[in-house]
Amino acid sequence: MTGEQITEITKCPIEITLSLISGKWTILIIRELLEAGKRFGELHKSIRPISAKILTQQLREMETNGLIERKVFSEIPPRVEYSLTPLGKSLLPIMVAMRNWGLNATSKHKTKCHYCKQCEPV
Repeated sequence: MTGEQITEITKCPIEITLSLISGKWTILIIRELLEAGKRFGELHKSIRPISAKILTQQLREMETNGLIERKVFSEIPPRVEYSLTPLGKSLLPIMVAMRNWGLNATSKHKTKCHYCKQCEPV
């Protein structure tokens, strides 16, 4: 569903946001692409246990929604890299808020986030 199709369905900004980031793996893919573009294999390796089929589906959906772009390099073998678009990068404040909430939500799970550098504001 594209952003244009979404606004035809609803005017609620929360629903629009959720429709763009509601895929089970979408937020984790965005997290991985915050610092720099990555190839499919790098994404697949860093977001376990996602299957290659599901990762492909999520990447296509995110590209359709304008969150990421897919760049094909004319090399042999072909190389494809995924990166965030300006719209995808604009989700950084949401990612920071989710990180902060997750760190403060419970005292049961005291762990250090090894991704903190990726979602810290610049």
